[in-house]
Amino acid sequence: MTITNVSLATVYVTDQSAAKQWYTDKLGFVETADVTMGDNGFRWVTVAQPDHLELEVTLMLPGPPLDEQLAEAIRRSLASGTHGALGLRTDNCQKTFEELSAKGVEFVQPPSERPYGVEAIIRDNSGNWLVLVENREFDPTRGQ
Repeated sequence: MTITNVSLATVYVTDQSAAKQWYTDKLGFVETADVTMGDNGFRWVTVAQPDHLELEVTLMLPGPPLDEQLAEAIRRSLASGTHGALGLRTDNCQKTFEELSAKGVEFVQPPSERPYGVEAIIRDNSGNWLVLVENREFDPTRGQ
C-alpha cells in the first residue's frame, strides 16, 4: 500500500451554491463536481485550484453523516465567523491581498509578517477563516 497524496479536504458551508460561486468567482477555483445523489437529495460539490486539480475541496453542509450535535456545533462556529478551514499559498501576499480586496473578499487580518513568512486571513461567505501565506525561510525574529 502506498498513499501518494491528499486528494480531498472538506470545508463546511452554509449554502453550497453560494459557496461554490464564492470560491470560483472570488478565489478563481474551478468546479470539479456538483452531483445530487440518493433519495435524500445529498449534494456533493467540489472545487479545486485550477493548477492543482489533484486536491479537491468538498463544500459540505454540516449534517449527515455527522450526528446532529456535531453538525449544530459546526453551524454555530460558522455563524460566529471563526471556523478554521484552509491554508492557501501565494507567491506575493500583499499583491494577492490587493487583488482579492478589489473583488470584495473580506479580510480578517491584512498581510502581516510572521516567522514563517507573510500571512493574511480571509473570511469566506460561510464564516470560514482561510489563511493566505507567502512562505519564507523560518526566522524566529521576524513578525514578533
